Amino acid sequence: MHRLALSALSGWKSRPSRKPLIISGARQVGKTWLMREFGRLRYKSVAYIWFEKNSRMRELFSGDMDVGRILAGLELEAGCRISPGETLIAFDEIQDCPNALASLKYFNERAPEHDILAAGSMLGLSLHPGESFPVGKVEFLNLYPLCFSEFLTAIGEEELCALVKRLDWGLVRVFRDKLAHCLKMYFYVGGMPEAVREFSSGRDFTIARKVQNDILNSYQQDFSKHIPISHLQKVRQLWASIPAQLARENKKFIYKEAQKNATASTFEISLEWLSSCGLIHKIPRVSKPAPPIMAYANTGAFKLFLCDVGLLSAMSALDARVILEGDALFKEFKGALTEQYVCQEAKLLENSETAYWANDGATAEVDFVLQIGSRIIPVEAKAATNLKAKSLSVYREKFSPEAEVRTSLADYKKTGRLFDIPLYAFGELAGVVAEGLPI
Repeated sequence: MHRLALSALSGWKSRPSRKPLIISGARQVGKTWLMREFGRLRYKSVAYIWFEKNSRMRELFSGDMDVGRILAGLELEAGCRISPGETLIAFDEIQDCPNALASLKYFNERAPEHDILAAGSMLGLSLHPGESFPVGKVEFLNLYPLCFSEFLTAIGEEELCALVKRLDWGLVRVFRDKLAHCLKMYFYVGGMPEAVREFSSGRDFTIARKVQNDILNSYQQDFSKHIPISHLQKVRQLWASIPAQLARENKKFIYKEAQKNATASTFEISLEWLSSCGLIHKIPRVSKPAPPIMAYANTGAFKLFLCDVGLLSAMSALDARVILEGDALFKEFKGALTEQYVCQEAKLLENSETAYWANDGATAEVDFVLQIGSRIIPVEAKAATNLKAKSLSVYREKFSPEAEVRTSLADYKKTGRLFDIPLYAFGELAGVVAEGLPI
């Protein structure tokens, strides 16, 4: 399958001053595959080192940080000659060897001619702050589940994907039903690589759901492995409460729905754990939609979304039959799946930040407020073709935005400053707005 992150890695490789790069993300989003595939495509060889339960590598990195000595040991472990410019050094599960993580500083300073990618879980990497972490000596790439355009390519719909990216709205309109059906499949299957891979081979929703449940079970095991017993139950309560919280009309996170009489302090550490794992997206409320938008974030008011819409479907025990029932899937859980999807796509927009806005009386709420570059764009995510957007009107009267977006199953249309963008084209939002507004 093709991942857009391959282009980001190509950009990294082309920079003369590149540093070792850490690929972080939730477990099973494809970090190992990405390193190996990039090495296969762009290098003559890959020196792949897996650190989990690897006592030899722990011993190798436990001595002095002599880069020449370490390189000799890596060649023996990987079984290949390491040549600058021709060999990609790939460190996997690097969080299991803090000294290997620390060594990236010395590679950057003493052997910058070597290309190094490292992969690790966001949770594991966050456990090694301070001296062991090579602050300022590494670059980062966050890897997320497959977005909708990657999903289209994975299931053999490359031409549909290319059509949307061309922004040929006349032709997109012709194929709207096919695009909407593919989007419904994506809402159910999601973007976890193994689930997509299994689904693409036979379009079997049952197999995809089994993979999703296996992934969810593995996350529960990770909780037990990494999280102190004093916080484990709270983490599980918080995690399990998210689908029900998103099913409410008002999706602001309420602690008491996770545990009776709970307060922010009850779940503060648990929230940080899940965020560090890369398993949730915390979207804060902003009081003033102006750049820099996060300067106006209210840390006490926020929405929580999962990392993947397919996992939300699985945790909610969504029946695959809704795929066949018109637009019912988009309306499930009061549009929770739709907002989850929009959140994921927004997170992938370059040079962007994601928040939401609500007025003081909570009588009006805009689903998302995005900062893309210096532009602030309010976004209403609508289920099916329902275009009523009262809150967007309140926002418009109060702030007079240069652009506003409504995304639904309706066709593309631009009315003044309002862009109606189909859900299946939401990933192209930045290009759509840039094309439709004067510089």
